Amino acid sequence: MPVPWPVLRSPVGLSYAVTALLGLVVVADLLIAAASLNMRLLMGRVVGDDLAVIDQAEADRADYAMAGASVLYVLALLATATVFIVWFHRVRTNAGVFAPDLQRRGAGWAIGGWFIPIGNLWIPRGVAGDVLRASQHDTYGLEPARTGLLNAWWGAWLWSLAFDRYATKAYDKAGDVEAIHDASALVMAGAGFDIVAAVLAILFVRQVTALQHAKAVGGQMGTNPAAG
Repeated sequence: MPVPWPVLRSPVGLSYAVTALLGLVVVADLLIAAASLNMRLLMGRVVGDDLAVIDQAEADRADYAMAGASVLYVLALLATATVFIVWFHRVRTNAGVFAPDLQRRGAGWAIGGWFIPIGNLWIPRGVAGDVLRASQHDTYGLEPARTGLLNAWWGAWLWSLAFDRYATKAYDKAGDVEAIHDASALVMAGAGFDIVAAVLAILFVRQVTALQHAKAVGGQMGTNPAAG
């Protein structure tokens, strides 16, 4: 059976879904930050005053707030990752129509690259760079692709991922009031870093989607001058 050529499919609808879900991730991060601040203030009363007494019900509410916000974040992250990968595969497939010779990896890497341990720290970035180059107006021009936003998002995501693991381990290992007090600040900072990464991801999704939409509407199919 002959293999069908890839065809253009609009990424606009998927981009709206990804943007909305990333917004939900930001909301979950804000809730985590608020719960962490509440926990830190609660523990701070004991750290600053050895005679202070914390009501058990108040402590339970603070703990439930941390757990609830974390569960919401995980659910939002899973939903976002799923739809984002679908969008990512869509724009990679479109890039194969615009400029197939510029794509160093097949469209399957837009999905599989995220699930390879260690490799997922750089493989999707390479795919995204090729997609961005193919999606720009002057694909084969002398001007290099503008990767500033892509690099900012990728760097922020890697930093957020590493810091979040560090903060989560510190909070889970906290065994006394002072340790919980300090670890809560780390969790709060981690939520802030994650918000920055989510906002940059939204901007990147909007950038690539807008470029591909404009190129498709304008009928600008890729042609490599060097290939004749």
